[in-house]
Parts: sequence; C-alpha cells; structure tokens
Amino acid sequence: MSATQAPAGETADRVTPDAVIHTEELTKVYPGTDFAAVDRLNLDVRAGEIFGLLGPNGAGKTTTAGMLTTRVIPTSGGAFVGGIDVVKHPVAAKQVIGVVPQTNTLDRSLSVWENLYFHGRFFGMSARTAKAEATHRLEQFRLADRGPEPVASLSGGMAQRLMVARAIMHHPATLFLDEPTAGLDPQSRLALWEVLGELHREGQTILLTTHYMEEADQLCDRLAIIDHGKLLALGTPAELKATTGADTVVTVVATPEDLDRLCGVLESEVEGVQQAARVDGSVVVSVRGAARIVPQVFGAAERHDIDITDVSVAEPSLETVFINLTGKDLRE
Repeated sequence: MSATQAPAGETADRVTPDAVIHTEELTKVYPGTDFAAVDRLNLDVRAGEIFGLLGPNGAGKTTTAGMLTTRVIPTSGGAFVGGIDVVKHPVAAKQVIGVVPQTNTLDRSLSVWENLYFHGRFFGMSARTAKAEATHRLEQFRLADRGPEPVASLSGGMAQRLMVARAIMHHPATLFLDEPTAGLDPQSRLALWEVLGELHREGQTILLTTHYMEEADQLCDRLAIIDHGKLLALGTPAELKATTGADTVVTVVATPEDLDRLCGVLESEVEGVQQAARVDGSVVVSVRGAARIVPQVFGAAERHDIDITDVSVAEPSLETVFINLTGKDLRE
C-alpha cells in the first residue's frame, strides 16, 4: 500500500474529493474538564493552499493540529489527512505529514546538517538520497553555511527554519505548523514568511495555527477563525473582512467609566456606524460610508460630556472580524 493511499476499508469516500485535510464533527474534551477544547469542528483544506487556524491563545488551535497529526486522540468525530483516518491508522498518517511544533525539537547532539540527514534516513531514504536532500534543503532555507555547526549556535529564526526544512525532508503531502513565528523577532518572522511562500508556490499544502492577524492575512489563502473550540467564520481574508460591512474602523480611547456609554452614543448618533464594541480601554467602531467621521465622533462625545483622549482610523482587519464575532480583542 502506498503511504498516500487510504488503507483498505477506509472511509475515504466521505472526504470531499479535493480535500487533503477533512474533519467531521471533530471534538476533544480533556479528562477532568467539562468543556470541549474543540467542539464539533468541520473543516476541509484543499490541496496546495495555505490554510490558517486563527484565534486567541486557548481557542483550540493547537488541539486541532494535535488531533490531525496523531498527537492528540479525539473524543469523538473523524479526522482524515490524505484520505487516511489519522486515529485508525496513525502510522500511515505520519508518512504523509510534516509537523513543526511550537517547541524546539531539534536534536542538540547533532549538527545542523545531521538533523536533516538522519530525519531522511528515519523515513526510509537511502544514504545518498538523504545526503543530497539535506544539502538541498539547507541551501533552500539559507542555512548552507551553518551545516557543520551545532544546532545550539542557531538563532531562534534559524532554528525555526531548520525545523521546517526537517519537516519537509520526506516530501509530505501536508505540512503542519503550530504558531510558527511565536517569539521570533520581526526580521526572522519575515524570513520565515518568505520560505513558506516559496513552499506554497511549489504546491505544498500547509496548515498553520496563529494568533497573529497580520500573519494570517499575509500568508493564508483561506482561514478559519475559532474561539473556545468552535468555528466562528471561514473564508479568504478578503471575504472575512467584507463581512464586517465596514470600510473604516475607528478606535476611540476614553476614560474607563465612560466607555460603555460612549458605545451607545456612537451607535445612535454617528452616521454610518455599524457597530461599536468596548475592547480593553477603548471603543472599536465599525463605520460604513460616513464622511468626516472623526469630527462626528468628537461631536457626539462632547454633547454627552465624554472626554476622548485618543482616536485612530484604519481599514477593517481580521481583528475587526474577530471583534464583531465575539465582542473581544483577538489578543485577549
């Protein structure tokens, strides 16, 4: 049986034809808890796309990725990767996936090059093929000059690139990345984005989890916004931002005791306001088609003796989508 084929008797006929990843009512309830970390999640990820799971910490993103990569056993529901049931056939599933976890799992007893070489050998490559592939990947990921060095000598960004290189050494059908740029400096983050973009152009299917809205917007063909284990919205970044019904987002800062009152004032008295939501120490206002919005905001506040300390104006973002869906900031 090929590693990319579903084992005999598999229920691959239930999988959407062009879906590389497919879940059916996927649910995880951890022992000792009474809530679902992932609650009846239904997803299809198409071949060749970068698909993002976007949500705050604790939303269920890592648990979802864990179930799809055989590290977490679902409580109920189904999960398929490459047509393979990952619960029934975890060994077969591991042959068609590459995984980059949140933590650094590089072997510190090996050199940079050896981390790739021995990974290839573990997945059945001949010595010659593993050597050639390890050298190629180091060049592709801008690490060729680091090959003989210990992995401890790498910066955080370099180590993350090496983990991605290792994860695709055996040419997996699907690459999973769990918060791939968490903790990286901006330059290292951009370098990793560039690498992922190259893999995408080569046709690599990628699923990544992130709580960075800019990362999701920049990288993902489609994404699912999740919170408390539930799917809230699904679509391209442009489609999701269009659901806000706004073309401008105004963030207004005032004294905490006035924020709730300010929400009501802006919704009732300012032209074009679709929604006003209190987020931390500010009010986020979604506006459509209103001219001179800032003077209108100040005017409404003055009429009700509300002191505004700061105002900023921006286009709708995925953050706006999340606020509209949940009434809270993505970072909460």
